Amino acid sequence: MTEFHPGYLLNAAVFAALGILIFIVSFAVVDWITPYQLWKEIVEEKNLALAVLVGAMSIGMCIIIAAAVH
Repeated sequence: MTEFHPGYLLNAAVFAALGILIFIVSFAVVDWITPYQLWKEIVEEKNLALAVLVGAMSIGMCIIIAAAVH
């Protein structure tokens, strides 16, 4: 069994922060290229179909980012 190294925790924190940052940027880009504002449509207009679509898109982006960062 290997010993715990503080570098492992630092690596995990850096990659987690990097993944979150990439996800936020990619969501902003998708929101920018759509003809309407996603967040306004989901929250104010209560567009459930769009919320499900954005949720699936978010999961897909997160899987790709996790694979790229890993």
